[in-house]
Order: sequence, then C-alpha cells, then structure tokens
Amino acid sequence: MKKTELEIVALSHSITQTHSYAVVLGEVDGLRRLPIVIGGFEAQAIAVALERMQPSRPLTHDLFSNFMTTFGILLTEVVIYKLEEGIFFSKLICRHDGDNIEIDSRTSDALALAVRANCKIFTYENILEAAGLYLEQSESSGEVGADSKAGKSVPISGKTPAENELKGMSLDDLNKLLQNVLDQEDYVKAINIRDEINSRKKKR
Repeated sequence: MKKTELEIVALSHSITQTHSYAVVLGEVDGLRRLPIVIGGFEAQAIAVALERMQPSRPLTHDLFSNFMTTFGILLTEVVIYKLEEGIFFSKLICRHDGDNIEIDSRTSDALALAVRANCKIFTYENILEAAGLYLEQSESSGEVGADSKAGKSVPISGKTPAENELKGMSLDDLNKLLQNVLDQEDYVKAINIRDEINSRKKKR
C-alpha cells in the first residue's frame, strides 16, 4: 500500500477544553490535514524539539533519542499504520547493524522522536480518507511549520456546541460548523465534529 508523507504543521490547544491538545499533520504537497489528540506532556515534548530548545535536564524523549544515538540505532521513519476506534497506531522504523527493525509506539511518542531525529513521517491513504480534513483556505501564520523554529501552541477563541449538542445537528450544519472551526484553527473541536460526521455516514 502506497504511503503518503506528512509533516507537522501545527500544535493546537483549545481554551474551552482544558488540557486538550492536537498535533496537526499536513500532507506534503497537499491540502489535507490529519489532527491527532495528544496529551499536554507530549505536546510540550514536540514543541521543545521544534523550537530547538535545550532543557537543563533531558526530557524523556530526549533521553530515548540519546539512548538510540549512543547505541547506533537510527530512526529512519515513523509510520502511522492503523486507525481503530479513533486511536492511531504507529511504528518506528529503525536501522541497526544493517538490519531494519520495527518498534510499536504511541503516535504522540513517535512524533516527538521523529522531530528529534529529523526523520520522515508517513501514513496510508485509507487513514487520510477516514480521519483527514481538507482545508479549503490557506492556513494562517499562527500554525507551526515543520521547518519553523516556532513550536508554541496556538490559542483558540470562540465556542462550538458540546458533544451531546452535535448529535442534534443536521449533517449539513455539521459540515458548515467543521469548516468554521477549521478557519479558527481549533483542531481539537474539529476532531469531535469530524468523528460525529463519520459516525453518521457509517449509519447510512
């Protein structure tokens, strides 16, 4: 199955949902975006690496990266290979002594290591079709580019309906709301709306 290359284009957090973060992966040479909910610790780990910051003591992902480097293990790529019940599954493709080794990983940890190793990130078309979002408009400068030194979370303003209210909305209204939320760059809320839309389509 053909792989599609992705890059980290943003870290997003929602003011209205405390401790809710999303890392946004963008299709290289494409307009689709794949937002993935992550924890605050993992968001910080990715931001620190994007900004090329040097903590006084190594963070957990720094330690793991240093361990791999010390023992000659090269992280060549990260592959997001499965989506099951809203959970993304990833693996680290490593090279050691001429052998390729695959290591199962949480996606958030895999991305934090990918930034440190400066390796490529891939996924498959079926995952982008199921969970990707298509941006009709160009993204604002508030997002974090993969080649940028900025890795700060993007504050989001505005409110959207709670999850139980989404179930009472029509499919057309959900699609309009999704585009509005994307324009505001609130990817955390966009994930909830996307999942509700996909749930409706499966029931048809």
